[in-house]
Amino acid sequence: MAVLLSIGTAVPPYELLQQDVLASARAVFGPRYPSFQLIEPVFVNAGIERRYGVKPMDWYTTARGWPERTAAYIEGATALFISAATKALKAAGCVASDIDAIVTVSSTGIATPSLEARASQSMGFRNNVRRLPVFGLGCAGGVTGLATAARLADAQPGSTILFVAVEICTLACRLDQMTKANIVATALFGDGAAACVLRSDGDGLAKIDHAAEFSWPDTLDIMGWAVDEVGFSVIFDRSIPDFMDARLAPAMARLLDEMRLDPSRVDRFICHPGGAKVITALEQALKLNEGALDHERAVLADFGNMSAPTAIFVLDRVVHAGLPKSAVLTALGPGFTLSALSLERI
Repeated sequence: MAVLLSIGTAVPPYELLQQDVLASARAVFGPRYPSFQLIEPVFVNAGIERRYGVKPMDWYTTARGWPERTAAYIEGATALFISAATKALKAAGCVASDIDAIVTVSSTGIATPSLEARASQSMGFRNNVRRLPVFGLGCAGGVTGLATAARLADAQPGSTILFVAVEICTLACRLDQMTKANIVATALFGDGAAACVLRSDGDGLAKIDHAAEFSWPDTLDIMGWAVDEVGFSVIFDRSIPDFMDARLAPAMARLLDEMRLDPSRVDRFICHPGGAKVITALEQALKLNEGALDHERAVLADFGNMSAPTAIFVLDRVVHAGLPKSAVLTALGPGFTLSALSLERI
Protein backbone atom coordinates (compact mmCIF):
# COMPACT_ATOMS: atom_id res chain seq x y z
CA MET A 1 0.00 0.00 0.00
CA ALA A 2 1.50 3.33 -1.09
CA VAL A 3 2.43 5.79 1.64
CA LEU A 4 2.20 9.56 1.28
CA LEU A 5 5.38 10.93 2.85
CA SER A 6 5.05 14.67 2.26
CA ILE A 7 3.37 17.56 0.46
CA GLY A 8 4.89 20.74 -0.93
CA THR A 9 3.02 23.68 -2.47
CA ALA A 10 4.10 26.76 -4.40
CA VAL A 11 2.59 29.86 -6.02
CA PRO A 12 4.18 32.38 -8.41
CA PRO A 13 5.35 35.81 -7.24
CA TYR A 14 2.58 38.10 -8.47
CA GLU A 15 -0.38 38.55 -6.12
CA LEU A 16 -3.64 39.37 -7.91
CA LEU A 17 -6.16 40.85 -5.49
CA GLN A 18 -9.70 40.06 -6.56
CA GLN A 19 -10.78 43.69 -6.26
CA ASP A 20 -8.00 44.68 -8.65
CA VAL A 21 -8.88 41.88 -11.08
CA LEU A 22 -12.49 43.08 -11.07
CA ALA A 23 -11.44 46.67 -11.79
CA SER A 24 -9.27 45.50 -14.66
CA ALA A 25 -11.99 43.22 -16.05
CA ARG A 26 -14.49 46.06 -15.83
CA ALA A 27 -12.17 48.27 -17.89
CA VAL A 28 -11.34 45.58 -20.45
CA PHE A 29 -14.67 43.77 -20.88
CA GLY A 30 -17.21 46.38 -19.80
CA PRO A 31 -17.15 48.58 -22.92
CA ARG A 32 -17.26 45.59 -25.29
CA TYR A 33 -19.57 43.13 -23.50
CA PRO A 34 -23.04 44.66 -23.06
CA SER A 35 -24.08 42.18 -20.36
CA PHE A 36 -20.92 42.55 -18.26
CA GLN A 37 -22.82 44.13 -15.37
CA LEU A 38 -24.95 40.98 -15.14
CA ILE A 39 -21.86 38.76 -14.87
CA GLU A 40 -19.79 41.13 -12.72
CA PRO A 41 -21.17 39.74 -9.39
CA VAL A 42 -19.26 36.49 -10.02
CA PHE A 43 -16.06 38.33 -9.05
CA VAL A 44 -17.59 39.21 -5.68
CA ASN A 45 -19.50 35.97 -5.07
CA ALA A 46 -16.73 33.57 -6.13
CA GLY A 47 -15.34 33.39 -2.59
CA ILE A 48 -11.90 34.54 -3.77
CA GLU A 49 -9.88 37.29 -2.10
CA ARG A 50 -6.60 36.88 -3.96
CA ARG A 51 -4.84 34.71 -6.50
CA TYR A 52 -1.34 34.47 -7.89
CA GLY A 53 -0.08 34.73 -11.45
CA VAL A 54 3.16 34.08 -13.27
CA LYS A 55 2.90 37.57 -14.73
CA PRO A 56 1.90 40.95 -13.27
CA MET A 57 -1.61 42.28 -13.81
CA ASP A 58 -0.84 44.51 -16.78
CA TRP A 59 0.63 41.56 -18.75
CA TYR A 60 -2.83 40.03 -19.01
CA THR A 61 -4.42 43.23 -20.33
CA THR A 62 -2.30 43.17 -23.48
CA ALA A 63 -3.15 40.85 -26.39
CA ARG A 64 -0.92 37.74 -26.39
CA GLY A 65 -0.56 34.90 -28.87
CA TRP A 66 0.61 31.30 -28.71
CA PRO A 67 4.37 32.08 -28.62
CA GLU A 68 4.11 34.51 -25.71
CA ARG A 69 1.65 32.35 -23.78
CA THR A 70 3.80 29.25 -24.28
CA ALA A 71 6.95 31.06 -23.18
CA ALA A 72 5.16 32.28 -20.05
CA TYR A 73 3.88 28.76 -19.39
CA ILE A 74 7.26 27.05 -19.75
CA GLU A 75 9.09 29.61 -17.64
CA GLY A 76 6.44 29.84 -14.93
CA ALA A 77 5.52 26.15 -14.76
CA THR A 78 9.15 25.01 -14.60
CA ALA A 79 9.87 27.41 -11.75
CA LEU A 80 6.76 26.26 -9.86
CA PHE A 81 7.65 22.60 -10.46
CA ILE A 82 11.09 23.15 -8.91
CA SER A 83 9.71 25.11 -5.96
CA ALA A 84 6.94 22.66 -5.01
CA ALA A 85 9.08 19.56 -5.61
CA THR A 86 11.96 20.96 -3.56
CA LYS A 87 9.63 21.60 -0.61
CA ALA A 88 8.10 18.12 -0.82
CA LEU A 89 11.51 16.43 -1.02
CA LYS A 90 12.80 18.38 1.97
CA ALA A 91 9.71 17.52 4.02
CA ALA A 92 10.15 13.83 3.15
CA GLY A 93 13.85 13.85 4.07
CA CYS A 94 14.76 13.01 0.48
CA VAL A 95 16.93 14.48 -2.25
CA ALA A 96 16.16 14.50 -5.95
CA SER A 97 18.55 11.62 -6.66
CA ASP A 98 16.38 9.39 -4.43
CA ILE A 99 13.47 9.66 -6.85
CA ASP A 100 12.85 6.62 -9.05
CA ALA A 101 9.88 7.93 -11.06
CA ILE A 102 8.11 11.25 -11.61
CA VAL A 103 4.44 11.78 -12.48
CA THR A 104 3.82 15.31 -13.80
CA VAL A 105 0.27 16.57 -14.37
CA SER A 106 -0.40 19.78 -16.29
CA SER A 107 -3.16 20.81 -18.69
CA THR A 108 -2.69 24.56 -19.11
CA GLY A 109 0.22 24.62 -21.52
CA ILE A 110 2.30 22.52 -23.89
CA ALA A 111 5.95 21.75 -23.24
CA THR A 112 8.09 19.26 -25.10
CA PRO A 113 10.50 18.38 -23.52
CA SER A 114 8.09 18.12 -20.59
CA LEU A 115 8.36 20.05 -17.33
CA GLU A 116 10.21 17.41 -15.28
CA ALA A 117 12.81 17.11 -18.03
CA ARG A 118 13.30 20.88 -18.02
CA ALA A 119 13.67 20.85 -14.23
CA SER A 120 15.88 17.78 -14.10
CA GLN A 121 19.33 19.35 -14.17
CA SER A 122 18.43 22.05 -11.66
CA MET A 123 16.76 19.53 -9.35
CA GLY A 124 19.43 16.85 -9.64
CA PHE A 125 17.30 13.91 -10.74
CA ARG A 126 19.17 10.77 -11.82
CA ASN A 127 19.58 10.26 -15.54
CA ASN A 128 17.66 6.96 -15.31
CA VAL A 129 14.62 8.42 -13.50
CA ARG A 130 11.37 7.29 -15.13
CA ARG A 131 9.09 10.11 -16.33
CA LEU A 132 5.34 10.12 -16.85
CA PRO A 133 3.97 13.51 -18.00
CA VAL A 134 0.15 13.61 -18.17
CA PHE A 135 -1.96 16.16 -20.06
CA GLY A 136 -5.72 16.77 -20.21
CA LEU A 137 -6.98 15.86 -16.73
CA GLY A 138 -7.85 19.44 -15.80
CA CYS A 139 -9.19 20.01 -12.28
CA ALA A 140 -9.28 16.26 -11.58
CA GLY A 141 -5.53 16.00 -12.22
CA GLY A 142 -4.47 16.41 -8.60
CA VAL A 143 -6.45 13.36 -7.49
CA THR A 144 -5.97 11.20 -10.59
CA GLY A 145 -2.27 12.05 -10.74
CA LEU A 146 -1.73 11.22 -7.06
CA ALA A 147 -3.57 7.93 -7.58
CA THR A 148 -1.34 7.14 -10.56
CA ALA A 149 1.79 7.87 -8.51
CA ALA A 150 0.47 5.61 -5.75
CA ARG A 151 -0.06 2.77 -8.23
CA LEU A 152 3.52 3.20 -9.45
CA ALA A 153 4.77 3.01 -5.87
CA ASP A 154 2.73 -0.15 -5.24
CA ALA A 155 4.05 -1.73 -8.44
CA GLN A 156 7.70 -1.03 -7.55
CA PRO A 157 8.38 -2.06 -3.94
CA GLY A 158 11.07 0.06 -2.35
CA SER A 159 10.74 2.84 -4.91
CA THR A 160 10.28 6.53 -4.21
CA ILE A 161 7.84 8.40 -6.47
CA LEU A 162 7.47 12.14 -6.97
CA PHE A 163 4.12 13.53 -8.07
CA VAL A 164 3.85 17.16 -9.24
CA ALA A 165 0.76 19.02 -10.45
CA VAL A 166 1.45 22.40 -12.09
CA GLU A 167 -1.11 24.69 -13.68
CA ILE A 168 -0.80 28.18 -15.16
CA CYS A 169 -4.52 28.85 -15.46
CA THR A 170 -4.24 32.63 -15.81
CA LEU A 171 -2.97 32.18 -19.37
CA ALA A 172 -6.52 31.22 -20.35
CA CYS A 173 -7.64 34.84 -19.91
CA ARG A 174 -8.56 36.04 -23.40
CA LEU A 175 -9.11 39.66 -24.38
CA ASP A 176 -10.48 38.67 -27.78
CA GLN A 177 -13.39 36.56 -26.52
CA MET A 178 -16.44 38.38 -25.20
CA THR A 179 -18.08 35.32 -23.69
CA LYS A 180 -19.56 34.52 -20.29
CA ALA A 181 -17.23 31.50 -19.94
CA ASN A 182 -14.15 33.65 -20.51
CA ILE A 183 -15.25 36.24 -17.96
CA VAL A 184 -16.09 33.57 -15.37
CA ALA A 185 -12.65 32.00 -15.93
CA THR A 186 -11.07 35.43 -15.40
CA ALA A 187 -12.91 35.62 -12.06
CA LEU A 188 -11.83 32.16 -10.87
CA PHE A 189 -8.44 31.01 -12.10
CA GLY A 190 -5.03 31.30 -10.44
CA ASP A 191 -1.63 29.66 -10.87
CA GLY A 192 0.09 27.19 -8.56
CA ALA A 193 1.82 23.84 -8.07
CA ALA A 194 1.69 21.00 -5.57
CA ALA A 195 4.04 18.06 -5.11
CA CYS A 196 3.91 14.81 -3.14
CA VAL A 197 6.52 12.18 -2.33
CA LEU A 198 5.35 8.56 -2.03
CA ARG A 199 6.87 5.19 -1.18
CA SER A 200 5.51 1.69 -1.39
CA ASP A 201 5.54 1.22 2.40
CA GLY A 202 6.83 2.60 5.68
CA ASP A 203 5.92 5.55 7.88
CA GLY A 204 4.45 8.79 6.57
CA LEU A 205 1.36 10.97 6.62
CA ALA A 206 -1.17 8.51 5.25
CA LYS A 207 -1.68 5.30 3.30
CA ILE A 208 -3.32 5.58 -0.10
CA ASP A 209 -5.50 2.53 -0.25
CA HIS A 210 -8.01 2.65 -3.09
CA ALA A 211 -8.72 4.91 -6.04
CA ALA A 212 -11.55 5.07 -8.56
CA GLU A 213 -13.02 7.21 -11.32
CA PHE A 214 -16.45 7.67 -12.84
CA SER A 215 -17.15 9.42 -16.15
CA TRP A 216 -20.67 10.48 -17.12
CA PRO A 217 -21.68 9.81 -20.74
CA ASP A 218 -22.39 12.66 -23.14
CA THR A 219 -20.69 15.28 -20.96
CA LEU A 220 -17.69 16.34 -23.04
CA ASP A 221 -19.18 19.82 -23.34
CA ILE A 222 -19.24 20.62 -19.61
CA MET A 223 -15.60 21.63 -19.17
CA GLY A 224 -12.44 21.76 -21.24
CA TRP A 225 -10.36 23.76 -23.70
CA ALA A 226 -11.10 25.03 -27.17
CA VAL A 227 -7.93 25.65 -29.18
CA ASP A 228 -7.43 28.34 -31.81
CA GLU A 229 -4.68 30.51 -33.25
CA VAL A 230 -4.40 32.58 -30.04
CA GLY A 231 -4.27 29.79 -27.47
CA PHE A 232 -6.56 27.89 -25.12
CA SER A 233 -10.02 29.23 -24.33
CA VAL A 234 -12.15 27.78 -21.58
CA ILE A 235 -15.33 25.77 -22.15
CA PHE A 236 -18.08 26.03 -19.51
CA ASP A 237 -21.18 24.97 -21.40
CA ARG A 238 -23.31 23.82 -18.48
CA SER A 239 -23.83 24.82 -14.87
CA ILE A 240 -21.47 22.60 -12.89
CA PRO A 241 -23.21 23.23 -9.51
CA ASP A 242 -26.58 22.25 -11.02
CA PHE A 243 -25.04 19.15 -12.58
CA MET A 244 -23.55 18.15 -9.23
CA ASP A 245 -26.85 18.67 -7.42
CA ALA A 246 -28.50 16.24 -9.81
CA ARG A 247 -25.82 13.60 -10.37
CA LEU A 248 -22.92 13.68 -7.90
CA ALA A 249 -24.44 11.74 -4.99
CA PRO A 250 -25.16 8.45 -6.85
CA ALA A 251 -21.77 8.60 -8.62
CA MET A 252 -19.95 9.12 -5.32
CA ALA A 253 -21.89 6.23 -3.75
CA ARG A 254 -20.80 4.04 -6.65
CA LEU A 255 -17.13 5.02 -6.21
CA LEU A 256 -17.19 4.44 -2.45
CA ASP A 257 -18.67 1.00 -3.06
CA GLU A 258 -15.96 0.27 -5.64
CA MET A 259 -13.32 1.36 -3.12
CA ARG A 260 -14.96 -0.82 -0.46
CA LEU A 261 -15.65 2.14 1.81
CA ASP A 262 -18.64 2.56 4.10
CA PRO A 263 -19.77 6.20 3.73
CA SER A 264 -20.51 6.35 7.45
CA ARG A 265 -16.86 5.51 8.18
CA VAL A 266 -15.47 8.38 6.09
CA ASP A 267 -14.38 11.06 8.57
CA ARG A 268 -13.63 13.79 6.02
CA PHE A 269 -14.24 14.43 2.35
CA ILE A 270 -11.39 16.56 0.97
CA CYS A 271 -12.62 18.25 -2.17
CA HIS A 272 -11.39 20.34 -5.05
CA PRO A 273 -13.03 23.76 -4.56
CA GLY A 274 -13.95 24.83 -8.06
CA GLY A 275 -15.86 27.86 -6.81
CA ALA A 276 -18.10 29.00 -3.96
CA LYS A 277 -21.24 27.51 -5.55
CA VAL A 278 -19.40 24.28 -6.27
CA ILE A 279 -18.41 23.94 -2.60
CA THR A 280 -22.01 24.45 -1.50
CA ALA A 281 -23.18 21.90 -4.07
CA LEU A 282 -20.56 19.42 -2.78
CA GLU A 283 -21.78 19.81 0.80
CA GLN A 284 -25.36 19.21 -0.28
CA ALA A 285 -24.59 16.26 -2.56
CA LEU A 286 -22.36 14.58 0.06
CA LYS A 287 -24.90 15.32 2.83
CA LEU A 288 -22.37 17.31 4.84
CA ASN A 289 -23.17 20.02 7.35
CA GLU A 290 -23.17 23.52 5.93
CA GLY A 291 -19.65 24.90 6.31
CA ALA A 292 -18.06 21.45 6.67
CA LEU A 293 -15.74 22.11 3.75
CA ASP A 294 -13.96 24.91 5.61
CA HIS A 295 -10.45 24.25 4.32
CA GLU A 296 -11.81 24.18 0.78
CA ARG A 297 -13.26 27.66 1.23
CA ALA A 298 -10.02 28.92 2.77
CA VAL A 299 -7.91 27.64 -0.13
CA LEU A 300 -10.33 29.14 -2.65
CA ALA A 301 -10.19 32.50 -0.87
CA ASP A 302 -6.39 32.55 -0.72
CA PHE A 303 -5.48 31.06 -4.11
CA GLY A 304 -8.52 30.85 -6.37
CA ASN A 305 -9.12 27.81 -8.55
CA MET A 306 -5.67 26.56 -9.65
CA SER A 307 -7.12 23.49 -11.36
CA ALA A 308 -5.17 20.26 -10.61
CA PRO A 309 -3.02 21.46 -7.67
CA THR A 310 -5.98 22.87 -5.74
CA ALA A 311 -7.14 19.60 -4.17
CA ILE A 312 -3.59 18.97 -2.94
CA PHE A 313 -3.51 22.46 -1.39
CA VAL A 314 -6.66 21.50 0.52
CA LEU A 315 -5.15 18.16 1.53
CA ASP A 316 -2.10 20.00 2.83
CA ARG A 317 -4.28 22.19 5.05
CA VAL A 318 -6.21 19.20 6.35
CA VAL A 319 -2.94 17.43 7.17
CA HIS A 320 -1.65 20.44 9.10
CA ALA A 321 -4.96 20.73 10.97
CA GLY A 322 -4.91 17.02 11.79
CA LEU A 323 -5.74 14.39 9.18
CA PRO A 324 -8.64 12.23 10.39
CA LYS A 325 -8.42 8.44 10.45
CA SER A 326 -10.28 7.99 7.16
CA ALA A 327 -10.58 10.54 4.37
CA VAL A 328 -11.57 10.61 0.71
CA LEU A 329 -9.87 13.05 -1.67
CA THR A 330 -12.09 14.03 -4.60
CA ALA A 331 -12.12 16.25 -7.67
CA LEU A 332 -14.19 16.73 -10.81
CA GLY A 333 -12.63 17.37 -14.18
CA PRO A 334 -13.21 17.38 -17.94
CA GLY A 335 -14.58 14.21 -19.32
CA PHE A 336 -16.82 14.88 -17.25
CA THR A 337 -15.16 12.76 -14.57
CA LEU A 338 -15.26 12.29 -10.82
CA SER A 339 -11.96 11.09 -9.38
CA ALA A 340 -11.50 9.84 -5.80
CA LEU A 341 -8.93 8.12 -3.61
CA SER A 342 -9.00 6.98 0.00
CA LEU A 343 -6.50 8.06 2.65
CA GLU A 344 -5.88 6.27 5.92
CA ARG A 345 -3.94 8.20 8.54
CA ILE A 346 -0.79 6.49 9.80
